[in-house]
Amino acid sequence: MNVVIVGGGVMGEAILGAALEGGVFLPGDVTVIEKLESRRDQLLRDYSVAVATGYEAMAEADLVVLSVKPQEMGTIQGALKPQGLLLSIMAGISIASIEQEFRHTRIVRVMPNTPAAVRAGMSVWTATNSVDAEQRELTKSLLAAIGAEIYVDDEKKIDMATAVNGSGPAYVFLFMEALIEGAVAVGLPRTVAEEMVVQTLYGSALYARDSARSPAELRAMVTSPAGTTAAGLLELEKGAFRASVIECVRAAHRRAIELGKA
Repeated sequence: MNVVIVGGGVMGEAILGAALEGGVFLPGDVTVIEKLESRRDQLLRDYSVAVATGYEAMAEADLVVLSVKPQEMGTIQGALKPQGLLLSIMAGISIASIEQEFRHTRIVRVMPNTPAAVRAGMSVWTATNSVDAEQRELTKSLLAAIGAEIYVDDEKKIDMATAVNGSGPAYVFLFMEALIEGAVAVGLPRTVAEEMVVQTLYGSALYARDSARSPAELRAMVTSPAGTTAAGLLELEKGAFRASVIECVRAAHRRAIELGKA
């Protein structure tokens, strides 16, 4: 299988590394198109794949992964063979826009997230009708290599997912920052606070994933009447924490739609 990855940044490298590690494809199958010389050198050294600055390799590719910023789509000059699969992780760029830009119909649109770098990503994807069963299985295997994957049959849900799993890690990291600052404010050393917060969020996420209980039930289990947790949660409610998070997701969703229309 001939694979081309356009863009060797964080997500491009995450997909590359996971796919090679999982045996989805081999180093000799892959060409990474990357403009930065330092990144090309690093990808060649670490993964033994071919690297390039031009787009000629796209013409013979069975799979092309577009891992560039949305505003960079118009700079890609390559074309695919009719039976090739074009997989895009560009936020906000619709399938219709990709079809128009590349004159191609076999398209998968994916919204992954940055935990893919540690094989713990969440990817939501959809595909055009012309993507065949084998290409759909390839997509599932590739996305499973970087974490969990969910297929949706309505492209509108990709913009919704962008506001949740795509942008979600940033919301979590902001909460982590605030929790660390709170820990430091009550007297804990910063290094200790950072370790406590990271492990607490990690453990809580695993518990929520593996438990049969809802997040509301799990929260209630930790919250004793008139206890320390109740006192802390009361301050979050005073600060409209829940409403702010909901509005945060809505704002990100609106922006994802705007990017698609730009």
